[in-house]
Amino acid sequence: MSSHQGPDQVVRERDVVPVRRALLSVSDKTGLPELAQALSAAGVEIVSTGSTAARIRDAGFAVTDVSSITGFPESLDGRVKTLHPAVHAGILADLRLESHEKQLADLGIAPFELVVVNLYPFVETVDSGAAAAEVIEQIDIGGPTLVRASAKNHANVAIVVDPGNYGEIIDAVAAGGTTLRLRQKLASLAFEHTAGYDLSVSAWFAQNIADPWQDDTAALATDDEILDQFDAVVGSLGDDAGLPFPETLVVEASRAAVLRYGENSHQAAALYVGDGGQGIAQATQLHGKEMSYNNYVDADAAVRAAFDFTEPAVAIIKHANPCGIAVAEAGAGDAIASAHARAHACDPVSAYGGVIAANRTVSVAMAQTVSGIFTEVLVAPGFEPEALELLTAKKNIRLLELPAEYRRSDLELRQISGGLLVQEPDTFAGFSSQEWRLVSGDEADAATRADLEFAWKACRAVKSNAILLADAGASVGVGMGQVNRVDSCHLAVNRAGERASGAVAASDAFFPFADGLQVLLDAGVRAVVQPGGSVRDEEVVAAATAAGVTMYFTGERHFYH
Repeated sequence: MSSHQGPDQVVRERDVVPVRRALLSVSDKTGLPELAQALSAAGVEIVSTGSTAARIRDAGFAVTDVSSITGFPESLDGRVKTLHPAVHAGILADLRLESHEKQLADLGIAPFELVVVNLYPFVETVDSGAAAAEVIEQIDIGGPTLVRASAKNHANVAIVVDPGNYGEIIDAVAAGGTTLRLRQKLASLAFEHTAGYDLSVSAWFAQNIADPWQDDTAALATDDEILDQFDAVVGSLGDDAGLPFPETLVVEASRAAVLRYGENSHQAAALYVGDGGQGIAQATQLHGKEMSYNNYVDADAAVRAAFDFTEPAVAIIKHANPCGIAVAEAGAGDAIASAHARAHACDPVSAYGGVIAANRTVSVAMAQTVSGIFTEVLVAPGFEPEALELLTAKKNIRLLELPAEYRRSDLELRQISGGLLVQEPDTFAGFSSQEWRLVSGDEADAATRADLEFAWKACRAVKSNAILLADAGASVGVGMGQVNRVDSCHLAVNRAGERASGAVAASDAFFPFADGLQVLLDAGVRAVVQPGGSVRDEEVVAAATAAGVTMYFTGERHFYH
């Protein structure tokens, strides 16, 4: 122990701190008996609360109830247990200072060198769909106080919030005590833990509490009630009002992996996952090399496209744009294999080295086809055992299995310099072609309408400016990411070749002039769907009418940048 002179007194530096007394209060009992056994064997006095103390006793180890230290019983249904000077003075005393050491002795309080705490399962309770009153009871007060106090005083106290760190503590106790380096690491993890916990609580309040300034009620609104309130506000203020977003945006994520590199080899990158997420970040990798930054970007785009459809569907993505999207052919014996074959046929050249997403379990037949095509990533909700065996024989393909309940986030975030842009996701909830407006030609027959619906959905997955040609539930030509719509039309037609004749076309936004549409008409498309809304709509409609082509306005666009 070294020392140096502080402003008022000598600070005696401590590296290794022997553990003589520990406070344990955990909601997650994982590994608790093993930890208690190791502490008992080392002669550490264990002080504990409620169910934690009961579990330690049941395991056969001595434990001191915290109430015997505070002289105050646990009260208010467990809301007050450790909030007492006899506990917190023992945690916060800086024993590098002689004055703190003397005060503890005068107060008759023994110090703690180890605190093991994990917090009430707030997020899990929210995810379970519990009622608001039950959720509120899972807002921990004493736990975060213990964690923060211990972490602040890490010069003297080791704080453990994760059972995954019990092994390090057991080894340190056996070796004679915790090192400063270990205590600093654990303190950092502890503050991350409480910060994330508070963010989760804050997010829940922002999403679930009714108007907090209303005096007549403290009731919590349901999701439907909140949406009704939002609709009423937006409706009363007009289209420019926008949706209400929280004053403070809560974003919580934990580092899951450091990636080999970022978008390019000279860029460092990492993957962070959000609590409760059910997306590509939570997918389980079954086979192949580590995922790269670009792999994740493309896989997310592929899943987004495939899961736009309720029918068996496959999307093949390259550089975040689709090489092909298709649903299964009607009556196909193996639906997902059919969807893949049809998606691949759209642009086999570009599909080489692509990323594939299926919205159904990968079958043996699909696996047989994919195994003959160089593919970076294949992601799906599952794999038939024989399909998995076949695909794992391919060394380089990465196989990802999505979470059982795949879903996208309620909000989409994009970083810009100095801040974030936030928006609702572009979805097809409530989507119906019955709401489209026929502006030229005859009403489409059932088959043509189905193709237009398919093309309109698939077009959403194409970077703007976007044009997608489709036939029989499969893309046949895609024009993406061009700086003008005419070039996108040419690109889609050129990629489709002869297949453009008789196909349908979808445009993600209106045609500003008739020239882009004319490219499609000259190629022989039989029907077109687009948002409409251009100041030259009459000119565009006139061109479609002159060609005798059916065209619908949707009244909504689907830009994707």
